[in-house]
Amino acid sequence: MGPMKTVPEIIACKRDGQCLSEEDIQTWVKVLVEGGVADSQLGAWLMAVYVHGMTLQETSCLTKAMVDSGMTLTWPKEWEGKLVDKHSTGGVGDKVSLPLAPALAACGLKVPMISGRGLGITGGTLDKLESIPGYRVQLSLEEIMEMMEEVGCCIVGQTGQICPADKLMYAARDITNTVGSLGLITSSIISKKVAEGISSLVLDIKWGKGCYQETLEKAEEMAAALKQTSESLGVSTTAVISHMESPLGRAVGNSLEVAESLDCLRGQGPRDLRELVVMEGAMVLVSAKVVESLEKGKQQIENVLDSGKAMEKFQQMLIKQGVKPTIAAELCTADNNNILPVASRTTQLVATQSGWVEKVEPSAVAKLAIALGAGRSHPSDKLDLSAGVELQVEPGDHVNQGDVWAVVHHNKDIPPHLLQSSEAALTISHDNKNVLSRVTRIFLD
Repeated sequence: MGPMKTVPEIIACKRDGQCLSEEDIQTWVKVLVEGGVADSQLGAWLMAVYVHGMTLQETSCLTKAMVDSGMTLTWPKEWEGKLVDKHSTGGVGDKVSLPLAPALAACGLKVPMISGRGLGITGGTLDKLESIPGYRVQLSLEEIMEMMEEVGCCIVGQTGQICPADKLMYAARDITNTVGSLGLITSSIISKKVAEGISSLVLDIKWGKGCYQETLEKAEEMAAALKQTSESLGVSTTAVISHMESPLGRAVGNSLEVAESLDCLRGQGPRDLRELVVMEGAMVLVSAKVVESLEKGKQQIENVLDSGKAMEKFQQMLIKQGVKPTIAAELCTADNNNILPVASRTTQLVATQSGWVEKVEPSAVAKLAIALGAGRSHPSDKLDLSAGVELQVEPGDHVNQGDVWAVVHHNKDIPPHLLQSSEAALTISHDNKNVLSRVTRIFLD
């Protein structure tokens, strides 16, 4: 083994398309976190990785080094095998985490879910939850431990002590336009999950017009990289590939998505949202050896949704994360319109012809929602938590010409060009085609 490489030598190695050794990667991450890598050097390294890619071995080494760059959560011995989580690659209207975490806690598992904020067309779980008055996303490690003990789940932001190398690289990836590198995406996602100290993880990899992986092939490639990297670091990992050819559920926008998640926790809500919550929950239950089969797992998740047990956990989670008990109770047991922020104006979109709904173009809906303040084009953008789009139809529904198919919730004027493209987002067919299941493929082993 030769002398340890310097930072310029590590950059040159990747620039020339060579593989980095485990020692190179450990050195790079250590020096980065200690402040010894200049911004220009970080940009150069990221671009070299983006251009040449990383092998699975390099990705696994980078992920491990990122985990080791900070602290990892440790849990009582008796919780072994019970600590679980999920990660979605994100899409328009994707709100699965909100009902899934309390549903898994209601099944006796522990879910220390560290989530992120929205950027571009994908909404952020933390932003959605912040539309609930009083909800705190930043908790101390002591508070997280207390929540795991008493409730069984939390949905929180990343603390500075977990994967500091990821924070540094993530910010630089955004401004250097190197976000789309598979190795960098994989290490960023899996490092945070491994640092949570979990033993089982379910991945929801999206494909289609409403997310970052437009094709099924790209989604399958990502699923393989995430699954293999996660398992190389000792986490039992399953994956769902699901399509994003229409928004998930009917609501797009922060407070609107919370209301829809509450419907799901009442055993109601859109069919496709429930399908994914039940499927992902069942896969975690199989992976964590709570049940022997997917069918039994599905049944158990459906039971906690329909019986109100998952809602009870959600209510407890809200209170422990700062929501006043009276507000949490009203939100979870009654009509929640008095609690969540509501936009001052609504605009209806109507169908221009009769027929069967084939799909709703998700990127057009997302662009409209972002323009009204429901999402961010830039990390510093301030959100309007009441803005968004509420679909009145799902694929497979029949509409007549003149029927309202979407309601836009807004406080500022709708840009005319976006209104036009949104009106054209509804695809009508004259045949009643089979409605696609959200789930395209699953990887259980």
